[in-house]
Amino acid sequence: MPEGKGCSKGGLHCHTTRSDGIAAPEEIIDLYAESGYDFLALTDIRFYNRKNYVPEGRITIIPGMEFDATFEGGWEKEDYGFRSFHTVSIGPDDGSNGILQDQRFASGEVTGQEGYQPYLDWFHENNNLTIYCHPQWSGTPVRYFEKMNGNFAIEVWNSASAREYGMDTNAAYWDELLEQGHRIFGVAVDDAHSQEDCCKGWVMVRSGSTVTEILAALKEGRFYSSCGPVIKDFYVEEGTACLDCSPCSSIQFLSGCQPTKVFRGERLTHVELELPWKYHYIRASVVDGQGRRAWTNPIFLN
Repeated sequence: MPEGKGCSKGGLHCHTTRSDGIAAPEEIIDLYAESGYDFLALTDIRFYNRKNYVPEGRITIIPGMEFDATFEGGWEKEDYGFRSFHTVSIGPDDGSNGILQDQRFASGEVTGQEGYQPYLDWFHENNNLTIYCHPQWSGTPVRYFEKMNGNFAIEVWNSASAREYGMDTNAAYWDELLEQGHRIFGVAVDDAHSQEDCCKGWVMVRSGSTVTEILAALKEGRFYSSCGPVIKDFYVEEGTACLDCSPCSSIQFLSGCQPTKVFRGERLTHVELELPWKYHYIRASVVDGQGRRAWTNPIFLN
């Protein structure tokens, strides 16, 4: 997806004092607006938000929240470690969204992914998109959530997990899902509970400025994710994958768990890779001179 006119920068996962964040919604919105964001979802834990607390500002608020359910050990049991499912739910700002402003939910407790699926189904029935959150922090290798249906995206970067735990920094488990045939996109998010985690990871979406347009573009994968680098274009032409980006130090194309060449240089801006016939999708990861990453969504080849 090319960068340029018609692209909007957005945050899809952050917290405020409405749940376990330390800054008020007004402060968070102002912070993201000042950092050049065009849209933001306030995703407080089990507390749905549709309100723009700074209506005079230019930032668009995407309705949403974060939902969770523990399983196996949970927080208070000692027989096994903590594991949980977390999903961000985002939806429209009109009557087609079946979830109300300030609607509260109780935390779930399930025995596994089959028990979590009805929660996902309910959000989808109420016209919300869902994102699978911080799989490493949650203690969930792919076998714990690979049967879930309907998540349009998985977090490939989570700023809070990265800073505190060194986890969820580079698309953990994404390729395993794609290799299994899941058509799922990747998003970079902050999951910010404090201001030090704000504005570190975002999506760049090719869309108009309304909630409806942004959600449609997200659902269709018309975006890329970044912590810094700019991806200008990514396409496949006559069996060759091509990528244009801001000056970077390395670029890698990925497909499943196949080994692929890493292109390295001081200021790489364009690379090409002739694709083997067996690849059924291709995506790219970019790293700049400061170690910051960006990720394309996959191009599905068959």
